[in-house]
Amino acid sequence: MPETSKERSGPLTDLRVIELGQLVAGPFCGQMFADMGADVIKVEPPAQGDPLREWGRDGFPLWWSVCARGKRCITLNLRTEEGQGLLKQLVAEADFLIENFRPGTLEKWGLGYEELKKVNPALIMIRVSGYGQTGPYSSRPGYASVGEAMGGVRYLMGEPDRKPSRAGISLGDSLAGLFSAFGALAALHHREKTGEGQMIDTSIYESVLAFMEGLVPEYQFEGYTRERSGSVLPSIAPSNIYDGSDGMVIIAANQPTVFARLCKAIGQPALKDDPRFKTHAGRGENMAELDAIINDWTSSRTIDEIETAMVEAAVPVGKVFRASDMLEDPHYKARQSLVEVPSERWPGILQQNIVPRLTGTPGKIRWAGPDRLGQHTADVLTELLELTPEQVEKLKQSGIV
Repeated sequence: MPETSKERSGPLTDLRVIELGQLVAGPFCGQMFADMGADVIKVEPPAQGDPLREWGRDGFPLWWSVCARGKRCITLNLRTEEGQGLLKQLVAEADFLIENFRPGTLEKWGLGYEELKKVNPALIMIRVSGYGQTGPYSSRPGYASVGEAMGGVRYLMGEPDRKPSRAGISLGDSLAGLFSAFGALAALHHREKTGEGQMIDTSIYESVLAFMEGLVPEYQFEGYTRERSGSVLPSIAPSNIYDGSDGMVIIAANQPTVFARLCKAIGQPALKDDPRFKTHAGRGENMAELDAIINDWTSSRTIDEIETAMVEAAVPVGKVFRASDMLEDPHYKARQSLVEVPSERWPGILQQNIVPRLTGTPGKIRWAGPDRLGQHTADVLTELLELTPEQVEKLKQSGIV
């Protein structure tokens, strides 16, 4: 399995990242760096490791293999002076440090930003937390679900006649990781001009809030509060999920010219001139009636038949995909949206490809997350810190690594 720095490719091959994060938010940020070629060294506590190693169905902790892909994984006990000293030595050789502990944890260990920048003034420290490093809530524990609630998205998810739903993924964590990576590269650009490092403070709730469109000014100036609306957007029609005989599709035809083409495609060209549906406002007000007409047409046809008719009419349409659909879809295959990743434990494992795609310096997924805890500890400590194998073994015996 290729695990040498020489085989890294992508635009970030000259950068090194120390990742102290666990679970999703910090590690997702690190995953993006690794995908683009950076040398990402993930630090886990000895004996236990990142809890994500155990998440998944019984006997199938597959999420770890995605989030830790391309990273070198070492163990280090940061609660000891020796472990803290070794981390500082690694920081001296790094460009970035990612952490998503509760604010104050690293300071308690003598590893806060003010201490680490003494070791490496050019260090860019990426700090991800539920509520941010400042403010009255900063010391609270914060998971993605809480950040999604505070950021506003949870209130809007689901059907209006029941409690809010969730997305089924750790949306807040991933958004925080994404913004952290963006901030890190902005800080890198600044460092290239000035030589100065800095700290990046990313909160999960603000990462969600950033995606909330005009929600706050709509309330501020109109007194309008967005509410849950199920599978539709209020006043936007037709744009919904419709039943086929063998699945579900989304048809989006709310623009007047597109709506006219949809009416013709379903054999009801006069529908576009129906007083109920002739205007954008009318279609929104009579959404339920319009959706029932469209669903009556789709429900007696297969997904392939619906897609063929809509594509020929230039009406946006798409099947509601599950994993099984992704494995068979020709567009997925043509673009290699899923790629086979080298893995010792899961031979032939398919994972989502790198986003975005760079034409000149594309990244590469080199391997799935290392299965053995501390798999690269000896390699990293001997390579970067020039410790001898005997010294590394002594550290292992003492529980430092």
